[in-house]
Amino acid sequence: MRRDYLLLTGLAFLFFFPFLGSVHLFDWDEINFAECAREMLLTGDWMRPQIDFEPFWEKPPLFLWMQAFSMKVFGINEFAARFPNAVCGWATLLMVYHIGYRIHDRIFGWLWALAWLGSLLPHMYFRSGIIDPWFNFFIFTGLFGFLEFRWRFFQLTKEQSFWVRYRHLLGGGALLGMAILTKGPTAYLIVMLVLVLYWAKYRFKGKGYFLHLVYFSLAAGVAALLWFGVEYWMHGPWFLQEFLTYQVRLLSTEDSGHGGFVGYHVVVLLLGCFPMSIFALPNLRGDRESEDEGLETDPMISCVRYDFGTWMQILFWVVLILFSLVKTKIVHYSSLCYFPITYLGALTLWRAIKWDIMPGYVKYLLPTIGVVLGLAVASLPYFGTHLELLKPLFQKDPFALANLDAEVECVWWQSIPGLVLALASIIATYYWVRRKAWMSTQYLLAGGAIFTGGTLLFIVCNIEGYSQRAAIEFYERKAPQDCIIKPVGFKSYAHLFYGNKQDPGPDKAIDDFPGVYTQKPIKPTYFVAKLNRIHPLEEFSHIHEIGRKNGFVFFEWDAGANPANK
Repeated sequence: MRRDYLLLTGLAFLFFFPFLGSVHLFDWDEINFAECAREMLLTGDWMRPQIDFEPFWEKPPLFLWMQAFSMKVFGINEFAARFPNAVCGWATLLMVYHIGYRIHDRIFGWLWALAWLGSLLPHMYFRSGIIDPWFNFFIFTGLFGFLEFRWRFFQLTKEQSFWVRYRHLLGGGALLGMAILTKGPTAYLIVMLVLVLYWAKYRFKGKGYFLHLVYFSLAAGVAALLWFGVEYWMHGPWFLQEFLTYQVRLLSTEDSGHGGFVGYHVVVLLLGCFPMSIFALPNLRGDRESEDEGLETDPMISCVRYDFGTWMQILFWVVLILFSLVKTKIVHYSSLCYFPITYLGALTLWRAIKWDIMPGYVKYLLPTIGVVLGLAVASLPYFGTHLELLKPLFQKDPFALANLDAEVECVWWQSIPGLVLALASIIATYYWVRRKAWMSTQYLLAGGAIFTGGTLLFIVCNIEGYSQRAAIEFYERKAPQDCIIKPVGFKSYAHLFYGNKQDPGPDKAIDDFPGVYTQKPIKPTYFVAKLNRIHPLEEFSHIHEIGRKNGFVFFEWDAGANPANK
């Protein structure tokens, strides 16, 4: 096992850590959290998150603390902002291998770990600067602590100390509390729904189950109070009230324009978790245990396997249904499903390898989705060098049309990751049809890992070049200057992070709208607007355009002019 942990560590460091800082952080989420961490370092206030040096009540601080500590070590940059999630990727590989090895065997441990490397979004998120990887990690490990306790519960004796008997339950609750400290009480809602639905499945039977829920909840509450309680004691209820109001708004409204249809997350998970989503399909409901599998193991191990599969099914459906009903639709909201999808997908591969149980539909879905996805990504460099084919599609959106004027280098070899995925899908299907599941699995997961790593390195860099690089380069040029930079007509955090904004202190009122339009400038002031939203900047005679690039228009406040409307 030790050798396997070392090999997995090597794979994590090969795929998750290199080139973390090769692409600018993306607006909004990546830059939002990185800016919170940067302001923690500047102000020295580690208790209350801030954005633009104002209280930021949307998220608790645990992940921001990770980023701030990383920035203290590596500097304020993209690598430092994404480093905590790369560490989370390493921890996740080791954790799922360990659980898979215990519940099944060494082959399954490897399949589950490699499923994370070889699937698109599960791999990609460990190279990002968003909160969700650690949030999901804490939720899953917290839930597993509860399961571990229940599996051991009937073997416990009163002669054992309270800690020995309840350490897995209390430890799991503490991890759930850390999830609450990472992103909020949604973690507790999800886990409680899973626990209660499992209990309901067995008609609310189970010795001590309710008492264990209470202990588990108390442990989570104590861990969460390490920050929530201290915040309330130091500053009163206002911050927490705003935080809870925001959480409710996310669940009940389309926040910040992030809406979508009811089946949004079904599509996201099917395509984003490819190829493991294909293999997970037969295990999303019911028991698929084979006769051979049941005969091979003793009754206790077989019972644990069946029980864990049930937990994974419930977790998947709770997350999918909950966030399908929630009005706000964002890709990473359903990312907790990556754990059950990769597990249930690995289960199909494991049974195929050990007992030759190979669902027939795979030979149709696998090459179809794999080839379409691969060729779609492989074609992007071609369209990047033939923009005349794309421009007619954006005639009604002048900003998007101007984005395409960006000087982005597109070369043929950037198509290789997409071609690798398409080819790997075809080869994997070939071996699957010939009932060589192990060969099929190796080609498919290796191809998925190479595809995701290469796409992040080549294609995502180009997408960033078209979508936001012109604005970020402007902010970076102005960063050494003590100035005010304001986006107008669109929401952004990039001007704060890349403009290296300092705490304005008592001058905050002039730094804000509408005072920044009408009062005498206290420092050089610049405005950034999108091509199709330059109103109301045109109305002021003292604000004039200094340039435009790729859809972004840049303005400067002429300190010598009178701040009057045209």
